[in-house]
Amino acid sequence: MSVATSGVQGRCAHCRRTLLLQPWQLNAIAINEVFACAHCQKHLRLRCPEQFKRFKSLDSFSLLRASLRLMVCTALLVALMMEWLGMLSVIEQLNVSMIAIFVYFAVVRYFRRRQHLTLILEAARAHAD
Repeated sequence: MSVATSGVQGRCAHCRRTLLLQPWQLNAIAINEVFACAHCQKHLRLRCPEQFKRFKSLDSFSLLRASLRLMVCTALLVALMMEWLGMLSVIEQLNVSMIAIFVYFAVVRYFRRRQHLTLILEAARAHAD
């Protein structure tokens, strides 16, 4: 996993502590590798398929933001051109622009909330299965 996701936490199966996962630990989870708990140094792994699927879905967030930016820029340019050609009034052009910007911030806020998750990490052997 190449994105630096903040807000992803893990709960250790051994010491029951919740830890903010470091980028190297996120990479270990992404490739299904065993890694050590920062507190008790015991081996952990993410095994739950539902949690793994949700973890993997975090990769698409950066692509979503880029797509949303492109959509907002396109909407702003189209509204500006339509206003320039006389198809929209200035007030209508501003309304379209504000709606596009509102949609951008609403979607980004929704996906930022989904980005914060706590993974239940299970005990694992020292070597991968």
